Amino acid sequence: MKTTFYNQEQVPLILSVNDVADILGLSRAYAYNLFHTEGFPTIHIGKRMMVRKEKFFEWLLAQEQEV
Repeated sequence: MKTTFYNQEQVPLILSVNDVADILGLSRAYAYNLFHTEGFPTIHIGKRMMVRKEKFFEWLLAQEQEV
């Protein structure tokens, strides 16, 4: 199920792979690859891969600055 976030305040504190895929407009498979990318701030909770909201947006901003 696709979740729609209209602003950054609506984004949960911890993002799942599905959340990241929805925010970036990516497939789940591509989002999983992103979570395995060096430099992406992945945290592991059991077998699940998650990312803290603030770390995700910091990473996203850094990607924009690298271009």
